Amino acid sequence: MNFYPHTTSYSTFEKIMKIKLTILLFLTVLISCKTYPNKQIDEGKITESKYHSKEIGWTMEIPKGWNVTHKSILDERIEKGLDAINETAEIEYDASELKQLLNFQKDKFNIFQSTSEPFELEYDGEWEENNAGLKKLVYNTYQQRGIKTDSTETKTIKIDGLEFQSYGFTIYSPKGEIILNQIMYSRLINGLDFGVNINYNNESDKKEMLEVWLNSKFKK
Repeated sequence: MNFYPHTTSYSTFEKIMKIKLTILLFLTVLISCKTYPNKQIDEGKITESKYHSKEIGWTMEIPKGWNVTHKSILDERIEKGLDAINETAEIEYDASELKQLLNFQKDKFNIFQSTSEPFELEYDGEWEENNAGLKKLVYNTYQQRGIKTDSTETKTIKIDGLEFQSYGFTIYSPKGEIILNQIMYSRLINGLDFGVNINYNNESDKKEMLEVWLNSKFKK
């Protein structure tokens, strides 16, 4: 585990992998569901164009023209992400406690995802250390597959008064063209590792997703 030398135990390394496991999203195909959106989520409720998670205390609008992602595609993304990370980390991780929250998309490149998973703190600063370790793990996963990738510095973003850690990745084609951008947000809430991923390939769709996400409401 040379990508994160301070994390050596199996249980601690497991926690690194508990945040936003759905990477390499550009490999998936588009499937959406307009008729039964509440069947596509593991926790929370969608009412008309609004999603609410009771466990997180989070409420967010779904932008017009975007479709709730079908559960079968979410499962496919998890499987591909796990396969990639397990290969990089040389460890098998059980994602059975991972919950799919609000997920919607316009096409296979412009996607909003959110997940939650229990995270039991064993010492102060553990979550922050593991979030930093995950960033390195995701970067190494891309690199080991020969995918040219840049990452941004981790920064703190406030949403409805709550602080989230955020960083991003830019993924390039073999010719050096940008094919996908990813922005990741994380926070420990109510004993849950809550993560949001925004994936985009154009500024217009990025703006739409950021507008609804940054205007989210959280129960204090």
